[in-house]
Amino acid sequence: MSEQIHRLVYFSRNAMPGTEDEIVAGVRQILASSRSNNARAGVTGALLFNSGCFAQVLEGPSPAVTETFERIQWDERHSEVLVLEYAPVAARSFPDWSMSFVGADRSGQQLFGDVSVTSGFNPIHLKADQIFGTLERLVREEEKQTA
Repeated sequence: MSEQIHRLVYFSRNAMPGTEDEIVAGVRQILASSRSNNARAGVTGALLFNSGCFAQVLEGPSPAVTETFERIQWDERHSEVLVLEYAPVAARSFPDWSMSFVGADRSGQQLFGDVSVTSGFNPIHLKADQIFGTLERLVREEEKQTA
């Protein structure tokens, strides 16, 4: 019997100081370490960074997702960390991604607008299904472009 997969969707604000280039370099550093750590832990997902905010979906066995999220909460590069959803799911939506990253180019930024227009990046108005749907669309688009 396989272990139940859980999905965690969260939002946080960027707390990295520096110029735009320094912040992008910091996000890329987060991404590199996330890919390595997540692959080892059996966690998959997608990360969105735009307008000074992070939105992320983590999927995997509950202990691995919880441990990964604990590291994020203690990471000083994140502030105002807010869990939008944590629940068991039937299957992974990002099975091939130890961590996909979207939002670095114009098309990603425009699609992220779906979330920002309705929420204004106010965590009170953010919905997990909006973030999940946006990330899923962006990852599928990226997969098409690299195929």
